[in-house]
Amino acid sequence: MTRLVAVMLLLMLAAPANAACRQALALGLDVSGSVDPSEYRLQLDGLAAALEDAEVQTAFLTMPFAPVRIMVYEWSGPHYQRELIGWITPQTQSALSRIAGQLRATGPIHINYPSTAISPALRYGAAALADQSDCWQLTLDISGDGPANIGQAPGELTEAVLGQVTVNGLVIGANARANTTKNLLNVKSLETYYREDVIRGPNAFVEIATSFEDFADAMKRKLLREVSAPVLSLRSDQ
Repeated sequence: MTRLVAVMLLLMLAAPANAACRQALALGLDVSGSVDPSEYRLQLDGLAAALEDAEVQTAFLTMPFAPVRIMVYEWSGPHYQRELIGWITPQTQSALSRIAGQLRATGPIHINYPSTAISPALRYGAAALADQSDCWQLTLDISGDGPANIGQAPGELTEAVLGQVTVNGLVIGANARANTTKNLLNVKSLETYYREDVIRGPNAFVEIATSFEDFADAMKRKLLREVSAPVLSLRSDQ
């Protein structure tokens, strides 16, 4: 029996008061100058819809003895990151629905940052995750419709800066205004950029939304991939 399985069995026998955290998930949403008010709304409402999806809720709630914690923030220029949802551990469907309601009730504030500063957004999310070190896995999710165009390149950030964080990406692609050619080639180009310069860590991946209208479905796919309970091996030779 693997050590991980043994730990899991012990946790299943533990009282709810001693529940562990299986994952801390920080979600960063791009609100840079290329995102207009309708696209802003599609992101927040899309995340809300994903959190209310029955499959996603099952994935979040499937291990009540080891729940998932989440926080949500938006980011833009070098000096703009705003927390929308502070760290919370939703353990019921109604708790996830309340988070969705908060997102739908959140509106943009006036900012004047046309730039896309991914590295500061990564630093902000990693700093938030550093306070969740008791979780088994630390995951940072960055959504964006364009590459960084100011400041340090994301690929230059080291583990000493970000910690042992897995960074996943959600690329908003072909029909986003930031992509001038409006075709799938641009999506693939931005996906390649995220794969090479943004994501990192074990099993890191990039999900694609072909437009802001596709954001809700892409977010659902991404959350299902991120928070689904781990498949554990019962082999005794490991």
